[in-house]
Amino acid sequence: MPEVRLRDLSYRVKTPLSVTLVILLTAIVLSTTLLARAYQDNREEMIDNALSLGTVLARTLVPSLTRDDVWQAYDTIMTPLEREARGAGERAPVTMHNGEARAVDYSEREILVLDTDQSIYVASRPRDYPMLVQLEQLGGEYAELAERIADHNGGQPFVAREIWPDRYAMVVPILAEDGARLGTLVLNYSNDLLIPRFLNTVEQVILATLLVLLALLPLGWYWGKRLTDPLAHLSACMQRVGSEVPSDIQCDLYDGRDEIGQVSMRFRRMLDELREKQELERSMVASERLAAVGRLTAGIAHEINNPLGGMLNAISTYKRHGGERDPVAVRTISLLERGLVQIKGTVGALLVEARLESHALTPDDLEDIRTLIQPDIQRKGLSLVWDNAIAKPVPLPSSQVRQVLLNLLLNAVQASERGGEVECWLRADESALRAAITNGGKHIDRERMAQLFEPFAHSNGDGHGLGLWVTYQLILQLDGQIEVTSNESATRFEVSLPFTAEDS
Repeated sequence: MPEVRLRDLSYRVKTPLSVTLVILLTAIVLSTTLLARAYQDNREEMIDNALSLGTVLARTLVPSLTRDDVWQAYDTIMTPLEREARGAGERAPVTMHNGEARAVDYSEREILVLDTDQSIYVASRPRDYPMLVQLEQLGGEYAELAERIADHNGGQPFVAREIWPDRYAMVVPILAEDGARLGTLVLNYSNDLLIPRFLNTVEQVILATLLVLLALLPLGWYWGKRLTDPLAHLSACMQRVGSEVPSDIQCDLYDGRDEIGQVSMRFRRMLDELREKQELERSMVASERLAAVGRLTAGIAHEINNPLGGMLNAISTYKRHGGERDPVAVRTISLLERGLVQIKGTVGALLVEARLESHALTPDDLEDIRTLIQPDIQRKGLSLVWDNAIAKPVPLPSSQVRQVLLNLLLNAVQASERGGEVECWLRADESALRAAITNGGKHIDRERMAQLFEPFAHSNGDGHGLGLWVTYQLILQLDGQIEVTSNESATRFEVSLPFTAEDS
């Protein structure tokens, strides 16, 4: 199985995927930043609350330290801890029993009251921090905390952040009304206190991020796909070049001023040039083929025409001077004459380059065409729709025009199915005669269309196949144009013959 590389994927996949990844990465970065900021804010809020609590407790402890009332001091520091425990749903601790203090384990919150010698006066965990024990004698971090307190002689609270890796010590001086220092209050809080609130923040951030992603991811995928659809459509059209002829390539390309729009415009221009080149090559091939066939047939026609004229002259002389003739001979001579006349007509059709002199085309000439075609129409059971709006003579040679229209009508009759319809539409404006012959016969495919006006190419058994070729040659003589359109329902020949000064 071949390896699928990302760069080989279609831009219809890569672009929406890139937009999706950018959205996901942005959401992750923003969520991480928000959570880090929330954690920092919660930590600072915890420190501020602890300092506020310490300030209140420090003022409340002043009478107890002044009277040296240890139990009053102990009740003072335990009151906020018990209240916080009740607010958190914990079982309320009991601090006094039979006149003795019962140790309460608050591993996350510790409150110590120190006297002026940094001896423990009272603590929230009296078993762990016995009274009258020097703080530095507890060793480790407490010794460092004692050093920090000794170095900080001011009357302002401070926070010792770096002593414990997972705890914060808030130190608040206990001052009498005259400013004398009575002791020090230490609130030691664990980082674990931040976890419940932080987890609540995490849930809110994750929920908000998921809601945003649910809205942005489909929108980003849709928008990325929409941006690349014109490029994918252009690529599909380009792949058809070379495998299909340019005339069959029809693409609804993106029209814009951006890069894709400019490439689409260049590709559309290239297709137009390829179509023009294809049409020019087709015209050149058809012209060369017709010219070669015309030269061949003209040469043959000239060679046949001379002995043919002599034979017709001999029959005419015999009919004038033959005296008494046998009836059988008369019928035979007449049969020969009609055959030779038919051969002469066929040969004459091959010599259309010799322009015949004739009068201007009149409405009567056109009605003659209708009369001549009527027997063929009736014989095949067709209906003729005759739409002639020409009511005065037009400056065109009647012989050539009549031959063109008659050949096209005969071709339409031959191509129509029995019971069908043939339509002849005739109009004349100030510059040209325009005609359209339509029949409901079989669809003309592209291969037949390319050889439609070649002699002997489409004989259908009712003639020699020269009608359309002769028609084409006559139209070229008159500097006119002929166009053919064919689909499953109808085939239409449109002829335009311009008026020239010579015709006028």
